[in-house]
Amino acid sequence: MDTFDTVIVGAGHAAVSLYAQLRKSGYAGRIGVFEKQDHLPYERPPLSKGYMTGDVSETELLLRQPQYWDDAAVELRTSTEVVSLDAASQTVTTAAGETIGYGTLVWATGASARELPLDGADSANVVSVRTLDDARRLSTLARGTAHSVIIGGGYIGLETASTLVKLGHRVTVLEAQERLLARVAGPTIAARLQRVHEEHGVRVLLGVGVERIETDGDRAVAVHLADGERLPADVIVVGVGVIPEIALLAEAGAEIGNGVIVDAEGRTTLPHVYAVGDIAAQQNAFAGGAVARLESVPNAADQAKVVAASIVGAAPVERAVPWFWSHQYELRLQTAGILTGFDREVVREGADGAITVGYFKDDALLAADCLGAPADFNAVKNALKQRVAVTAERFGSAEPLTVALRMTSPASA
Repeated sequence: MDTFDTVIVGAGHAAVSLYAQLRKSGYAGRIGVFEKQDHLPYERPPLSKGYMTGDVSETELLLRQPQYWDDAAVELRTSTEVVSLDAASQTVTTAAGETIGYGTLVWATGASARELPLDGADSANVVSVRTLDDARRLSTLARGTAHSVIIGGGYIGLETASTLVKLGHRVTVLEAQERLLARVAGPTIAARLQRVHEEHGVRVLLGVGVERIETDGDRAVAVHLADGERLPADVIVVGVGVIPEIALLAEAGAEIGNGVIVDAEGRTTLPHVYAVGDIAAQQNAFAGGAVARLESVPNAADQAKVVAASIVGAAPVERAVPWFWSHQYELRLQTAGILTGFDREVVREGADGAITVGYFKDDALLAADCLGAPADFNAVKNALKQRVAVTAERFGSAEPLTVALRMTSPASA
């Protein structure tokens, strides 16, 4: 039986960041990285944007170039799917039947796209945008002018819509909720982005249900709505959320919530087993102490630092302020903090259509969305990091936000 000091299952941002942090920390143990895809580790955010337009090549997607893995003190095994975990014997088994022993196991499998429970959803021209293979398939389908229907008005759906518009498509976005981005942004930002998409020719339908997908052979030809409308479609993109890939952890007895539950250092309830990235549900001070599962590259990198420090026995790492971003058309939306249970929005309008929306609960700043306002984003991020007590009145004052937040008092004062 082959045995490693540390086994990392998955090879996305969290896994690659973890490996790099371990070596940076002086970790000398044998490390194995096992990835079920047949690709070298790559970036996922550009898949719905620059990759499809041709602005980002597959080589540029790579998190590390091939020579890195040839020279690195790690054994990266692609096309290797882990299919079982035995926490008692500290082993995992691959689809090829190989048993691998570990001293420490880190689960970094990420999440898979949620599928539509409808007949026709497996048609050749119905696709999600989660993996490189998904993006390759969509890029092929998107060649030439077409009618595209996007099911889901979250970030992936909206980013893909803006990309398809650039490629000459006529796009319809369907959202079951009464506004776009209902889970991750407030109504003001949602309305602003809806207006931007409509100005680019996108038809946005809110509060609609998809009844069925009409097919002709192996292809979908239309989406039928619950109200009876039929939407012809050459391409259908599904963006209705993700499912953390944690079934094997659950089977092995790990505590599961909205993801796999981990402690402050990334440990699951299984001995010698950690989890990082999109699958890890962790108590978060920036969410008011609630357990949160964050889907972002910055969070993956931050958690990797925390877990690496725990594995090597270093001092605990201070958690960074959660932040997120999205590109749609020429706009850049940046979010600092976690949007949970807000009771008030404070809107600041800037030049050239820029807008910053602060989200407050009990007159305390939780988070902010900054559209075309990078200075505001940095100011909010710094204020949250320093635990500055920002009131709604101060946030909405006439001073530039960079000035207004410097004038507030620390929360501990």
